[in-house]
Amino acid sequence: MEMNTLALVFDLDGTLIDSAPDIHAGVNATMRAADLPELSFGQVRSFIGKGVPALISQCLAASEIKETPALFNTLCADFSKRYETAVALTVLYTNVIETLTILKSQGYALGLCTNKPEHPTHAALAHFGLTHFFDGFAFGDGPYNRKPDAAPLLHVQTALKAGKILYVGDSETDAATAQNAQVPFALFTEGYRKTAIDDLPHDEAFDDFQDLPDIAARLLPR
Repeated sequence: MEMNTLALVFDLDGTLIDSAPDIHAGVNATMRAADLPELSFGQVRSFIGKGVPALISQCLAASEIKETPALFNTLCADFSKRYETAVALTVLYTNVIETLTILKSQGYALGLCTNKPEHPTHAALAHFGLTHFFDGFAFGDGPYNRKPDAAPLLHVQTALKAGKILYVGDSETDAATAQNAQVPFALFTEGYRKTAIDDLPHDEAFDDFQDLPDIAARLLPR
């Protein structure tokens, strides 16, 4: 691919897939195994987006449990093991496959930039038949800082050999990542954000993936 390639780079959890039910189930299984109190679905859902270490830290804080290195490491390891193949409760958002197919047919390169670790990411992509759409990846356990640092998004841009990219995500973390990388941001409004749409920096917002090809045409003009 030439460096004049145009690319869309996607977040995963809360953008392409709704994985909150699996993450909630995994968190509570981990908490039970450590004889710690379970958390509500709403609590866990609000913690998604900054990676597994941040998730575990927020769960401990919400439970008013003192975080020690030993406890933190034990919970992270237990949750990560459960998380690697957790797809049974996860669902695709409407029109995702149809839209990725259209974008590919229009000549866009597609990439994925997520704070989800590599193994559960590939498990989710394989489960839904999404792997073949993407030619560049950044994961939460990759050799770079996690989002909202710009590094993982720029890593994907380089992997795609893309001159210009549009980042597509659902959260405060994603908006900040796009700002830090100085690239346009399309906000999927049905994900895990906690901030009002008007208060979250974005170039365009959408609630149905069928609107994304037109957004891409506007924000990534050929």
